[in-house]
Amino acid sequence: MVATAVERARPRAPQVRFETSLIAAEVLGRPVSLERAVLNLLDNAAKWSPAGGTVRVSVVADADAVRIIVTDEGPGIPEEDLPHVFDRFYRAEAARALPGSGLGLAIVEQVAHLHGGTVSAANTESGGARVSMTLKRGGS
Repeated sequence: MVATAVERARPRAPQVRFETSLIAAEVLGRPVSLERAVLNLLDNAAKWSPAGGTVRVSVVADADAVRIIVTDEGPGIPEEDLPHVFDRFYRAEAARALPGSGLGLAIVEQVAHLHGGTVSAANTESGGARVSMTLKRGGS
């Protein structure tokens, strides 16, 4: 599902490169909703990455959870905005001139919660943003 979302995101953001590190891992959930959430993460990362930048997507898992991590090479998230990025209709000052409604990351959080998961956002040491969705592991 994550690989499919990346393939859908590529033509929507030809100015960036998508780099993946994916493993096979099962979660119990609604594939369409989960793919929409991942696509929102990818679209957001591409929007903030500079032309020629790289959006990195990884799936990591342990015995209990699967984590989808999307990292961009953009300016990062201002500290005062970090607590609000998953709020419905929240738009940081820097985002107000860009396309979007402030719902993308709110949808990601809603989908994660509906699947018993969590979301988090942080800045990377190199300055970009890292947003992740953690879901309970499912399947056999």
